[in-house]
Formats: sequence, C-alpha cells, structure tokens
Amino acid sequence: MILLNQYQKDAIELTKKLIRIDSSDPGNYEGQIGDYIFNWLSKLQLPVIKKEVLPGRYNIMAAIEGNKDLPALVYICHMDTVMLGEGWTNAGPLSAEEKNGRIYGRGACDMKSGLACALTAFKRAAEEAAKGRKPKRTFLFIGTVDEEDFMRGSEAVLADGWVDKDCLILDTEPTGKRIEVAHKGRTWFELTVSGVTAHASTPWKGVDAIAGMAEIISNIRHRIEMCPRHKDLGISTVTFGQIEGGYRPYVVPDSCRVWIDMRLVPPVDTDAAVSIVEESVKEASLQVKGIHVSWKITGDRPFIEKDENSVLLRALKRACEETGASSEVSFFPGYSDTAVIAGRLHNHNCMSYGPGDLELAHKPDESVPVRDIERCEEVYWTLARNQLF
Repeated sequence: MILLNQYQKDAIELTKKLIRIDSSDPGNYEGQIGDYIFNWLSKLQLPVIKKEVLPGRYNIMAAIEGNKDLPALVYICHMDTVMLGEGWTNAGPLSAEEKNGRIYGRGACDMKSGLACALTAFKRAAEEAAKGRKPKRTFLFIGTVDEEDFMRGSEAVLADGWVDKDCLILDTEPTGKRIEVAHKGRTWFELTVSGVTAHASTPWKGVDAIAGMAEIISNIRHRIEMCPRHKDLGISTVTFGQIEGGYRPYVVPDSCRVWIDMRLVPPVDTDAAVSIVEESVKEASLQVKGIHVSWKITGDRPFIEKDENSVLLRALKRACEETGASSEVSFFPGYSDTAVIAGRLHNHNCMSYGPGDLELAHKPDESVPVRDIERCEEVYWTLARNQLF
C-alpha cells in the first residue's frame, strides 16, 4: 500500500473540484474557474495578479519572490478545456467520477489534474517560504486562458512580460509518464478557390471550384508526404480539417474554401509550407482550367527542437529519478503554451510534463489515473524544492 502525503491527497480532491467547474472553450470559458483559482491562491498571502485577456477571461499569476540573480521557475497551466461534447458513458463531463483508479470528466487529463498538481506544489513552496526560507530564485504560477483555441493567453503572458528568455518554464500537459521537450511546427492556411457556376448538364460552360480544390488538396498531400523525416519529431503531416462549397448536386460550384493544418518538422518551416501551397495551386490551375485561387496564413508557430543542455531538462530528469518516476524524454505531439513561449523567445528551458495521456484528451470519457496525479504532484514539488531551497 502506497502512503500518500496530504498534498497528494489535496491534489486529487482539487482535480475533482476543478473538473466540476465548466471552463469549456467555446462554452462557459474561464471566468468561473479563474475566480476560483485567484481566490485559492490569495489564501496563500502572496501577490496574485488577475489580468484580462479577453472579455471576462483573465490570466492569473502568483509569485513567491526569490533571488533575482537566477532565472525564475515557472509552472504554467491553461485553465480552459475543449467543449464538453456528447457520447459520455460515465456520469458526465462535469461529474469528476472516480472509478477503478481513474477520475473522469472534461479536462481530467487536459489539464485540470496537472493544474491541481502545480497548485499544490506551489502551495508547498509558499509554506516553506513563509517559514523564513529565502528561495534561491522566484517561483511563478501562471494560469492561462484560450490555450484550446488561439493561445491568446500565452501571447498575453509574453506581451505583459511575465516571463523572459531565461525562465525555466514547465507546463503540465498530459505526457504519458514522459518528459516532452520538442514540438512540431504548426502552420494554418485558409484557401479559397473561385470558379464559374453552370448547370451540371453543361459543366464545360462553368469552372468547377470543388474539382480545383480536390486537385490542390491531392497535390499538397503528396508534397507533404515527400518531406524528410526528423530523428526526434518524425514526419510532417497535413489535415484538411474543414471544407465548404457548392450549392446543389446539379450546379457546377463556383466557390470552395478549405482550412488546412500543417504540422511541420525540421527543416520544413512556414516558408517551405508556402512554397508547397504555391506549387500545388500552380499545378491544379493546369489541371482545372479557369480557377482562381487565394489563400492566407491564419496560424504560424515554429517547430521547437530538443536541447540536451537545457538546465530545466536536467533538473526535471533529476526530480523524476529522485521520486522513482521515469525520466524518458520524448516530444509533445500537439502545441502548448510553453511551445508558444519557446518559439517567440527562443527559450530552451520550456517543456511539458503532466498526468494522463494526450490520447484520451478531447474525447468522451476523458480520464486520468489517480496514480498519475500522485506521481506528478511529488515530481513538481521535488523539482521546485531542488530549484528554490
């Protein structure tokens, strides 16, 4: 039988409380959960900042002040979740039901359990500081909004100067017992094909915009498949996540629009992605005569490669080993708040480590193992203790 300390027990109960607060994006957003976390942190008798990013949606920051000569340690957690969704077979997305060693609910792994663990580890550090122990460096907790959408919360963190290029920054995304330190780049396009409408019985009198789009899609897929594989990040991929166009089956469509998500690995960057789109459009224009194509970039996030010399990576591996957890290093398949910060500031001390598995996020019956909460709370505290005291 594993004996838990009070902070691990608190993290489990706090996970359930946070799951029961709807912070879906889109949906209820982060107003209620932001207020809860602000009040929770305020009880620690520390400076807590609440900064509006979007109407009624606030980033939260609390600080344990330490020596300014060393870079700050930062735990950054997003407070929003994806939509609650349908298809739940357990008690429901806000139930926080515990069954067979798992806690169920929207955000259970992405990332309310990691958020709870970060908060309780931060509380432990605050209590140590309150005893008169001067931290060797400042320790920040940051809760962000909008991570599940356009990541305007982490953009605001940068704009407000809450972190800098030297900070040691950990997010608590679900990483399946691994330390994840690298990210594929993410480039989004919105692409529109214009044609000429006609009756389907005389299609030669029109220009089929959907046929043109089909050629562009096929060309882009082929070119992405030809991109080189990266030793850590694997392959570049493309998803055509949303498409619209046409009127009725018997009308030649004069418009088609698609939204494209490219996940890119070195050396393929946004400039290379633009070339892929331009070449694909040029080829499609020869295949479907008369189409006109316009496009714009709607998202541009650079890839982040692993730095073996990262101070935070060494410290986090040590904390894992001291607590008996795996210190395996991998890459994060999505894009996170720390990836935004790393990409903008060229900070090599940004990474992810948290309870749960990303494969269960954004789905019905999202859940997190209770044991993962216990493990991560202890790792977060050990990391903080080693870096602060």
